[in-house]
Amino acid sequence: MLRATSYLFIGGAVGVAAIVGGALTPVAVKATGTQGLGLYKQALEVALERDVWSDAPDLDKINKAAIDNMLASLDPHSNYFDAKQYNDFQTQMKGENFGGLGIEVVQEGGLIRVVTPIDETPAARAGLQSGDMIVKIDDTAVKGLTLKEAVDRMRGVPKTSVRLTVSRASDNSMKEVTLVRELIHVKPVRAHVEGGDIGYIRITQFNQETFDAMSIAMAKFKNSPGDDKLKGYIIDLRNNPGGLLTQSIAVVNAFVDRGEIVSTRGRTPDQYQSYTAREGFNLSGGKPVVVLINGGSASASEIVSGALQDLHRATLIGTRSFGKGSVQTLLPLGDAGALKLTTARYYTPSGRSIQAKGIEPDYKVLEDIPDELKGKVESKGEASLAGHLKNGADEKTGSEAYIPPDPAKDTQLIAAVALLHGQPIPKSAEAAPATPAASPN
Repeated sequence: MLRATSYLFIGGAVGVAAIVGGALTPVAVKATGTQGLGLYKQALEVALERDVWSDAPDLDKINKAAIDNMLASLDPHSNYFDAKQYNDFQTQMKGENFGGLGIEVVQEGGLIRVVTPIDETPAARAGLQSGDMIVKIDDTAVKGLTLKEAVDRMRGVPKTSVRLTVSRASDNSMKEVTLVRELIHVKPVRAHVEGGDIGYIRITQFNQETFDAMSIAMAKFKNSPGDDKLKGYIIDLRNNPGGLLTQSIAVVNAFVDRGEIVSTRGRTPDQYQSYTAREGFNLSGGKPVVVLINGGSASASEIVSGALQDLHRATLIGTRSFGKGSVQTLLPLGDAGALKLTTARYYTPSGRSIQAKGIEPDYKVLEDIPDELKGKVESKGEASLAGHLKNGADEKTGSEAYIPPDPAKDTQLIAAVALLHGQPIPKSAEAAPATPAASPN
């Protein structure tokens, strides 16, 4: 039996948002689903016979392109991993090192859009921003490449360079930037004491190291400044594209004792799954929690923020999240790699589907964006992706995804600290409508 793994993806990119599920038995393909193979075979034979470039055709490349395009026609998150790409993905989710630039990307309009640069990587230091469009990699135009082909060109041996041509639509600027690849090891958690008595935890990705790293940070907080003096926790999920479901569930469970965390629903009733908190795993001591989100917070990040909001365990501050509410299942194909197929939607504890809508914070707080960056740091969100799963008439696009490099100018962080200190949050903050109560367990 093949192992099948379920994921939540922004895209099959340098860093992808993912959720791991259980084992599935491969499903037999119905005869009606293969009727088009005869047409494909006929078209392939004609192309190989008549095309001027077919003297020495690369059949592996042709068949891979056919699979890629077939899956891309389904929705923006289904695609094919060849053996190398599948191995690279597994390496990243394990938290192991890989040679690359450190950016989360998604394909849009035939180009590659930057979702977010990862902290302390070549991409971040080069000034790449959320919303940048990569139009050329070295001398190769991105138009016509699959997402995976583009990613493969950006990855490579550390200390080698790659030249990106980047477009910023807001001011119609085009620039070239040369980046030197590094051995990327994404530290999923960064933590420190904020304001003298608040445990600040920034989670950049949910890989296999996330919960352990967060647990260590929380243990240190209890010793300094001391558990009796700790006012609460700030969980910063801004520009976090997602990660492993097991890790996002564990993160939620570190702040709650009971309640449903997330559920998934496929085409049929037997595809329903519910994930519930376990007693005895709460590390927070019941202290108040504030979660920071923005337009770059997606998939597994939205599971965490949505669960803590619905369970009335945290106050959310920032801007509307990305809106990635579908589940992808990774189906291994032996030595040939794996298929990634959209198989279900996920729902928050109150039964909300945030697909193409995102999560609204309890307090909308905008950052003071420098003039030169205005219009350049907005995430278009899931609803802007061609072929996305529809979710009624109330879809929403566009939300700020800017984090000031200077914490002293970070109005969302300042608002979170003020709230935990019992002080008024900025007058500019907009209170959102009350969140529906969570369904009883």
